[in-house]
Amino acid sequence: MKQEKRGRLGSVCGLLVLLLAACGQSEPQPIQAVPEVAVTTANAAPLDITEDLPGRVTALRVAEIRPQVSGIVMRRLFEQGTEVQAGQSLFEINPAPFKAEADTAAAVLQRAETALARARVQAARLRPLVDAEAISRQVYDDAVSQRDLAAADVAQARATLTRRQLDLKFATVDAPISGRIDQALVTEGALVASGDSNPMARIQQIDHVYVDVRQPAAKLEALRDAVRKQQAGASGGLPVAVLRDSGEPYGLSGRILFSGVDVDAGTGDVLLRVLVDNPKRQLLPGMFVRARIPRANYADALVVPQQAVVRAGGKPLVWTLDATGHAHVAPVELGELVERQYRVLTGLKTGQKIVVEGMERLADGAAVAAHDWTTPVSTAVASAG
Repeated sequence: MKQEKRGRLGSVCGLLVLLLAACGQSEPQPIQAVPEVAVTTANAAPLDITEDLPGRVTALRVAEIRPQVSGIVMRRLFEQGTEVQAGQSLFEINPAPFKAEADTAAAVLQRAETALARARVQAARLRPLVDAEAISRQVYDDAVSQRDLAAADVAQARATLTRRQLDLKFATVDAPISGRIDQALVTEGALVASGDSNPMARIQQIDHVYVDVRQPAAKLEALRDAVRKQQAGASGGLPVAVLRDSGEPYGLSGRILFSGVDVDAGTGDVLLRVLVDNPKRQLLPGMFVRARIPRANYADALVVPQQAVVRAGGKPLVWTLDATGHAHVAPVELGELVERQYRVLTGLKTGQKIVVEGMERLADGAAVAAHDWTTPVSTAVASAG
């Protein structure tokens, strides 16, 4: 009886083993997944290399208004903080003393001219008498001397009158240049003199301004090359854009005038002076801005996204796809990094497919499933829409 039960149990176990074996043989073998990657096409396009440097705005011209005569300020003839024109009257100094001196000089001149006329008549009368030997030669020579002295007195009196008339004119202080005038630094009733150390006001011409920036002296030669290329291709200096602190452009055009000749011993920088058109007076002297300085220009630059470049042993590499969809490693030589894109010098050709995402799962020669890479900017725009 016991042997019969044991036989049945063995038969059941054997059947179970056969069933499990049959089930195991029917399961499909696992298939290795093809890695998915995002790719883009390497294309040649124009590329401008620029660098943003901090700079300070200075006025094109600055004129300090100073008196040329001494006296009491009677009136201020301008509105503070406004635009003034060259030759416009700004201050009036009490003209009464200068007018009196001019009148005195005019009277002295008139008296000298009268004396000259009398001396000329006297010399003319004595001329025939000396020829007829009716008078001595000495008497005639004295008359001629008196005539010449009178002529010299007239010249001196005329020069003195001119000077006194200038002083009278200088009693009105005019603007030497056109520009925006600051606040008045003297008030009515103040005593001013030509030797004063402090000006009466300041005028700054700001329809054009300078932006002074500093850059490393090591980059000066590249900048000079860019300037020479610009001058060879078109007139004018190298164009420069002026930016706000936020990076937003002012919309003003500028050009590099020159670079300094002295290198700062502490920083190793040289001065760059940029001339900027400022018709709306957006830039004011003393403001700090950023200047976008051109460094190089390439007509056909081959660029790839920064994240497409991997490094092995310190050497840059990119993954490329061939016509059959297989991945391969390509060593490259890189140039400048501009807006998260590398300029490729060697190692790639125009039109090649470049892996941007998913290269961590790749092996050389492996087949991949590729789809077009979408830039973060494009993704953000699509999400916003």
